[in-house]
Amino acid sequence: MVVWRCASYGVVMRRSAPYFVVSAVFHYLGPAFAVLLFSRIEPLGVAWLRIAAAGAIFSVWRRPWRAWRLLSWSTRRLVIGWGVVLAVMNCCFYLAIDRIPLGTVAAAEFAPVIVLAAIAVHSLRNLLALVFAVVGVYVLTDIRLSHDWIGLVFTALNAVLFAAYVVLGHRVSRADGLRRIDGLALAMGVATVLALPVGLDAAVPAFKDPGLLAAAVGVGVCSSVIPYVADQLAMARVRRSTFAVMLALLPATATVIGAVVLRQFPQPAELAAVAIIVVAVGLHREPT
Repeated sequence: MVVWRCASYGVVMRRSAPYFVVSAVFHYLGPAFAVLLFSRIEPLGVAWLRIAAAGAIFSVWRRPWRAWRLLSWSTRRLVIGWGVVLAVMNCCFYLAIDRIPLGTVAAAEFAPVIVLAAIAVHSLRNLLALVFAVVGVYVLTDIRLSHDWIGLVFTALNAVLFAAYVVLGHRVSRADGLRRIDGLALAMGVATVLALPVGLDAAVPAFKDPGLLAAAVGVGVCSSVIPYVADQLAMARVRRSTFAVMLALLPATATVIGAVVLRQFPQPAELAAVAIIVVAVGLHREPT
């Protein structure tokens, strides 16, 4: 029985691992592009353009209104709730990284997710994996205090909402009557409408410059289409606690991207942190 469970876990992780890698890579490419736009477009404008671009792409690709008609009211409420979280989370994220270093925001974002992983710890092995993940992320992100209290407020809100994104996204990925990406497409449509009042005016410069608009659409694809789709496909295959631990790979992936793309070679302590995170993910076992 133990051998069968281990083999089953291995198959699940092999099938979900590519989605985690894709999600981790594009979670950091998107914000990197977005920061470059802040000199031309205000953060809330970039946030709305990101959401709207993704919403438009999902609308053409999935035609989610067809799925909406077939959903129960409980599933509709779930999708709407997730859309609210996506809208507010993205706005808070961009307001945060406009004031606080991205590494600090990323570290804070992982903190509530640790709680999600801890809730479902059923073995000493998984507890050890969780401890390794926390230590590795802490060393890697080098959390710093800031005197910008407004930035810290948005950072904290984004972190809480990211945990809500994981919880609701996991439920949507397994909701009855929804194909995996259709729930995401519906939620992104809701988010586009909700973020419109706070972001449209700030996004006006992009509509006057085709190159700037294309860059904003690129941010939407890299930040809200590719990683969110990968997340949904991974969430449908693993439990929420496992997904939460796997999110520890995000800062590690950012370090690798920095070395390869930006020639920002990590220090020995950062390499050690990456190794610790890899050990943590390797230790974790899907609860049975």
